[in-house]
Formats: sequence, C-alpha cells, structure tokens
Amino acid sequence: MLKILDPRDKGKTHCDGVSRRNFLQVGALGAGGLTLPGLLALEAKQGIRNNPKSVILVYLVGGPPHQDMFDLKPDAPREIAGPWKPTATNVNGIEICEALPMMAQRMDKFTVIRSLNDAQAGHDAVQCYTGRTNAGQKPAGGWPQFGSLVNKIQGQHVPTTPGFISLCYPCTHGPYNEPGPGYLGPAHSGFRPLGSTRKDMILNGITTDRLANRKALLASFDQFRRDTDASGTLQGVDAFTEQAMGILTASHLAEALDLSNESEATRERYGTGNPKKFIDANGAPRVPQSFLAARRLIEAGARIVTVNYSKWDWHGGLNAEGRANNSIFLREKEDFPIFDKGITALIDDLHERGLDKDTAVLVWGEFGRTPKISAKVGRDHWPNVACALMAGGGMRHGQVIGKTDRIAGEPVDRPVSFQEVFATLYRHLGIDVRTATVPDLHGRPHYLVDQGQEAIAELV
Repeated sequence: MLKILDPRDKGKTHCDGVSRRNFLQVGALGAGGLTLPGLLALEAKQGIRNNPKSVILVYLVGGPPHQDMFDLKPDAPREIAGPWKPTATNVNGIEICEALPMMAQRMDKFTVIRSLNDAQAGHDAVQCYTGRTNAGQKPAGGWPQFGSLVNKIQGQHVPTTPGFISLCYPCTHGPYNEPGPGYLGPAHSGFRPLGSTRKDMILNGITTDRLANRKALLASFDQFRRDTDASGTLQGVDAFTEQAMGILTASHLAEALDLSNESEATRERYGTGNPKKFIDANGAPRVPQSFLAARRLIEAGARIVTVNYSKWDWHGGLNAEGRANNSIFLREKEDFPIFDKGITALIDDLHERGLDKDTAVLVWGEFGRTPKISAKVGRDHWPNVACALMAGGGMRHGQVIGKTDRIAGEPVDRPVSFQEVFATLYRHLGIDVRTATVPDLHGRPHYLVDQGQEAIAELV
C-alpha cells in the first residue's frame, strides 16, 4: 500500500489537502493485494519495449451460433438451416447472415474463419483467452492468458497507460471469466477499470471524475516534494510509486475511459447499452460502448484490451430470468443488429484513425452450436467446429478461411486451431512463437503456443 509521511508533522499520514483514506483508495489496485507501484516494479524486471502494435480481443460469452452468423447453409433441411437467409457482401462470393448488413458492406475489412476445430464441449473462456484447455497437465499457477504473456514480454508502450487492460464484466458463472495471469502472478493481471460489481463503469470504486480531478492531488504533491527537498525525508516513494501516480493522475487513462469526451454522433454510431442490464444472469451485459472504450484505450497506449460482450448460450426454452420465449431466433433478431452496429463502428473507427495496421481485432466464443435446432428452439453446445472473426492488424482481409460440411457440423477444409489464431496475434505484435518462452514458477520455460503451431499463412 502506498504510504506518504508529511515531513512537517510525523503525526500526519496524509498529503495536505487530500485525506489519507481517499489517497489510499487511489493508490491501491486490489489485484490480489498488490499495489500499482508493486505491479510496476515487478513488470520492470522484464523491461519495456517500444512497440505500437496492439490487439482488441472480444469474447462472445457462451458460444455464438456460427451457422446463423457466418456459415449459413440455406440448402440444408429447415431444422438445420433455420429462418435466416444469406446476404451477399462487398466481397464477391462471400455471404453472411442477412441480419448483419453493416458487416456485409465491409466484408473487405474482415476475415471469417469457419473451421475452428479444437474447442471444448463445456462452457469455459480459458481457450479464448489462452489458446489452451483445462485438460491435461498444467504448470503450477496455471496457464497465463494472452494479455498477461504480452505484458510480461513487452511491458507498457506508454508509461502512463497499463499495457494490458480488461473491459470484461464479471460473470457469475465462473468459467466465463478471464483465467488471469496464471504462473506469471498478479504483476501481469489486466488492469480492470470495471468495478468488482456490475454497478457501474468505475475504476475499482473510483469514478473517472474523481480520477480526472487531479488538481488538489497534484498541488499536494508539489508541496510535499518541496518539503521533502528541504527536510530530506522521503518514505515509501520510489520510481515505481512515481510511475504509478503517473498512471493514476495522467489524463490518458481517465480521459480514455470517459466516453463523454466523444461526440454524441460517435457514441450513437457504436450504439448504446446498459451495463446494469443482463439479458442472462450469468453472462455479460450487451454493451456496445465497450467497443468504443477499447478503441480509446488503444489510442491511449494500451497494447492489449479484452472485452466480453452479451450472452450467446441460446438453448431456447426459459432463460435464467424465466423469459417465456427464449427462442434462439428471437435472441438473434435482438442481438445481431446491435452487435453488427457496434463491431463495424469499431472497425470503421480504426481505419479512419489510421489504426487498422497497428491494431488487430479478434472476435470469437468458446465453441459453435449444434447443426440441428432443438425441440426448445435453440442450438446446443457443439465443439466440433466454431467460427472466428478477425480484422485490422495490417492482415489480408476480405476472405473466408476454412470450410464446413453441408450442415456446418464438421470442418472439411483448412481446419484452424485456437493456438494458430494466437500465433497470428503474437506475430502481429512482433513476437516469434518459435523462439519466445516464458518461465513458470519453477523456472521451466514454456513456449507461448505448442511447437508446430504457426501463424495463419492466409492472413499474414
């Protein structure tokens, strides 16, 4: 915990003008009890590399229906095809769901992977964040997620912005949540602007207004430094504490998180949502503003931003709130247009701001859905094949990778693994998965992906 003693009065344990309680609320991140200065000190052991490349990873909680979004089979029997019709896109030969018209108009900026083939059967976000499953032997502490590994290897790009920021809302179903830094420890956890509850978009109990109001805090620090210079007394402040206060008091982070800094037209372009409203109790809220916040954080210097969006586990029947008609197609009619608007606004924004070459975007869920529509008018878990959507990163887009059979049940051409996708992201960041290793708690080095897993050649 950050502690400052006023050299003028040893009985005071606060900066003049700012209460000790409020100051410590700002100073403590609460990542397993680790303070931000401690986190920075641990990060610094690995060094910082100046690399502007970044990634936005979007997790569609619960597993999206691939055959209703990006791999429609209109010639299949109705109990498989469903009611949606494919629509042409601006790339000749590529069709997607008619309920995603904005994406269809920009398909040249996207790549659809239709043949992810090594998913798990149960709900668990671990593969979407790490590339690995919970099966088999794991190192002590567990596998670190992608953002934590990048944070360990590359550190911060901008001193006043954390390298890895999580915009993932807490889910009451534990396996939907990010797995965390694993054996890397809390020094490489994502910085979480979202509070521990779902009440609001707050910085661990600190509103962006409080964080942005730096005048009193900085004035107190100026006086403190003057007194320190005169007395020679300085306790609990070192380079990492100063860097921590740089993060907490610089305008980058607070302003990036304050979406009111964007024009009303821009906010409307992304669409609105209510972070307090959860369509399904154990998922994430349907909040397209998260895409806008992710773009702003990338502009502020974050390397990795993770986002979880809505709830896609559409089995039909009653949902957790007892909704009488939870038909998958009713849910798709509601969710698809909002998702379509938000994700295309993000991609348009990245292109218009010249960020599309440096920022890669990945959208996926933990598995696909069953080809056959159930008696409850839903689709169940289907690990045999799933889809992913990629954009940006200076990659080759306007293409489909992989192919499934006539009912979108099995890959029949160019199967793709989760780790191949991560290898592609690492390559984008300038990290060679063939040589890069990170040691675990026992000093044993681990490759970032299994050996033989390479970047997707069609993209790079």
